[in-house]
Amino acid sequence: MCKGLSAIPSSCLEKAKGMRVKLSHLAEKQEWVYKHRANEEKLPQDLESLLNSKLGIQAFRWFLRSEFSEENLEFWLACEEYKNSPESKLAGKAQNIYHQFINPDAPHEVNLDSETREALMGLMQEPTTDTFDEAQHRIFSLMAKDSFPRFLRSSYGQQPIRVL
Repeated sequence: MCKGLSAIPSSCLEKAKGMRVKLSHLAEKQEWVYKHRANEEKLPQDLESLLNSKLGIQAFRWFLRSEFSEENLEFWLACEEYKNSPESKLAGKAQNIYHQFINPDAPHEVNLDSETREALMGLMQEPTTDTFDEAQHRIFSLMAKDSFPRFLRSSYGQQPIRVL
């Protein structure tokens, strides 16, 4: 570590880390928009349609990243992928989703009520394609009521996205 960094208060270092994350996020967005600029596409105005659009998901992801809250979208997408997985891979993917998003010590823990969380714990022994349906529905509702309206009011939801 540089000798100079040890003299800087930790609060300043944390702010610098946050700024670095935001700058890298903005650079990524700018690069993507620059690459895909032939036509313009208006973003869907309902969450279900947005989640069925690759461009919509990307814009929503950028918005959620700017708020440091993309775990709900990532969980929802992981559940969609899980439902379309071969049965032989369900157990491993279920454990991964549980440890990534559901477990109280998960690195990207989603906000689920205790009943849903406990019900999932019971289903983890023999997961099926619908194991995460209730949790996914609750997270969808949370995004629809909370994140999505803010997204629509934000610059991310107001500007058309340029596409090929």
